[in-house]
Amino acid sequence: MSDTPALRIRPARPTDAPALARLDRATWSHLHSVSPRPAPDAPFFDARHLPEDHLVAELEDRLLGYIRLVPPTSLGATAHVRQIQGLAVSEEARGRGVGRALLRAAVEETRRQGARRITLRVLGHNAPARKLYESEGFAVEGILPEEMFLAGEYVDDILMGRRV
Repeated sequence: MSDTPALRIRPARPTDAPALARLDRATWSHLHSVSPRPAPDAPFFDARHLPEDHLVAELEDRLLGYIRLVPPTSLGATAHVRQIQGLAVSEEARGRGVGRALLRAAVEETRRQGARRITLRVLGHNAPARKLYESEGFAVEGILPEEMFLAGEYVDDILMGRRV
């Protein structure tokens, strides 16, 4: 029997909003985000980003990361697809399998919801994320060369996906 506390992945709750907002601000960078830096008072959840769209990773009641999983569009034609539209892991938890656990939980949640594909977009210069996604079965399905202009440079937008 191990005394080491286990990482737990669970659905987000409305009460997680302050901790998730702090995590979002602390982890923001142009390495992975095309959105502006979140304002200090910006709410984490809003009409487009609901608690039920998120899974969180926690260890001893401390949130270490989250993943946002949503339908890619409101069209019936894409109802069989879920898209990862955010993944963040706290600095102190990086390299400890938290991102991988969240990614695997998102794949399982996609299955649970009856969808058959999961997709994501990743910036071309985000090599650590691309390596993680590839190791979990995601394949590059398209590249939009120089689609983004971030921090003074043009960056490719890479579309990845897999069946579940």
